[in-house]
Parts: sequence; structure tokens; C-alpha cells
Amino acid sequence: MLEAKNLACIRDDRELFSSLSFRVAPGDILQIEGNNGAGKTSLLRILAGLARPERGEVCWQQENISVVREEYHRDLLYIGHQAGIKLALTPFENLAFYQAAGGGPRDEKVVWQALEQVGLLGYEELPAAGLSAGQRRRVALARLWLSPARLWILDEPFTAIDKQGAAQLISLLAGHSAALGMVLLTTHQALPATTVPIRKIALMPAGEIPCSG
Repeated sequence: MLEAKNLACIRDDRELFSSLSFRVAPGDILQIEGNNGAGKTSLLRILAGLARPERGEVCWQQENISVVREEYHRDLLYIGHQAGIKLALTPFENLAFYQAAGGGPRDEKVVWQALEQVGLLGYEELPAAGLSAGQRRRVALARLWLSPARLWILDEPFTAIDKQGAAQLISLLAGHSAALGMVLLTTHQALPATTVPIRKIALMPAGEIPCSG
């Protein structure tokens, strides 16, 4: 279980949110909502352990994530605004590297399937440096089809994805939830229909009623 306890965030001398508390249990899909500048990306970076909150703490299995950092990061897949891929490698090489880094067996069939799911067949041998920003984003998202992590934290995962790709992605998120995985995400787009309930938390300016769930 992931738990945020009384989180507060300040950026450029402005408090984005405060007194923010919620829990994410196995099987949950949680969508973070808010206007531009509300602090959605800042919140995800705090939850992923990439930034520190001004106040409060983030706990994994009831322990502060700074205490169980290695265990937490083994259980976490974070995909932020940046693709986070190696531009000198091809999409296939990037995914094969990710698969090997995760400690699992090398399985080229699974890598090919992931590339197919994100519509990159035909681009698998091109250096990522030559791909468009949207295609690089798809390489990053393909990691979801390879990831054994229990917790997925995703910043705008539906960006640059067409309707078919969005439907495939929401199906994958629903499957992860059904397997008792956990998903936190932000998106400006209306999500495709899913049989899995999606909880929502709206970030409010500091001083308004704190959001919790």
C-alpha cells in the first residue's frame, strides 16, 4: 500500500497544495486532476521519491520511502514527461535493456509484442534519436507491457496515443488493477471506458478544503 500523509509542496515561493493525504491499495487506479500549475507533476515526483515534500511523508508498506528506497524502487515504474530512453539505442534495444535491467529472463517475443501494442513495428531498428517525440513516448510506454512492478506512476500516459492505442492502454491498466497492481496517473484527456472504477483526486490551491481519499 502507498500512503501520502499531509503532503505540502512549494514551488517558486508558491504553495501548490497542502494537507494532502490519501492511500492507494492493491487493485486501485487513482487519477490526479487539477488545472495547469496545480502541482500534478510535482506530486507524482514526490510520490516516486524524485523530490521531497515541503511537509509530510510518503510511505510504502507503512515505511517512509526514504527508509525502504531500494525495495520501493523495485516495486515502482515511473514514467514522467520525459521519455527516459537512450537515444543512441533502437526501440528494440531500449526495451531489451529495460527487460534485462528488471532482472527477468530475456524474452524477445515479449519485446516484439510490446512494440506492436504501441504501434512501433517498422521502427524497431531505427535509433531513438531519429524518432518523433510522440514515438519516443511510445517507446517509454512500451515498458508497461514488460514491467513486473506493482506500482505504476504515470504522468500524462495518453499523450500522443491514438484512440486504438488509448483503448489498449486502458485495458492494460485495468488488467494490472485486476492482478492487484496499483496505478496513479494524470491526464488531460477523457479516459476510455473501463469496467474498473477509477478514483479521482482533485488538487486544490492551498487554503481550500484539502483533498483526500
